[in-house]
Amino acid sequence: MKQQFHYATVTAAIEQLHQQGFTLDMNLNGSYFEAGGNKYPAEEFEIVDLYRYEGPSDPADEATVYALTSPSGAKGVFVTGYGASSPDETSVEILKQLHYKYHQSGK
Repeated sequence: MKQQFHYATVTAAIEQLHQQGFTLDMNLNGSYFEAGGNKYPAEEFEIVDLYRYEGPSDPADEATVYALTSPSGAKGVFVTGYGASSPDETSVEILKQLHYKYHQSGK
């Protein structure tokens, strides 16, 4: 799926992705995504789409919204920020792997 929309805000992106079936609100904890009390191995997921937002004056306003899917049919949204809210080292490596797969798939 190619990116077809650019949403004006992080909130708008999340709302639209939820309407498109990306209903799990995911958190990355080490090598697992967690959502709704369940753990999902992060390496099983693919980035379907992503949206990056940069704050005009405050780097704390920067965020990336990921639309993720797995072969089992799990679809969710993961939002990562910068600075104090940025992921730990293990999570950073997982995100790098997901980005690599995303770029290799020609998206």
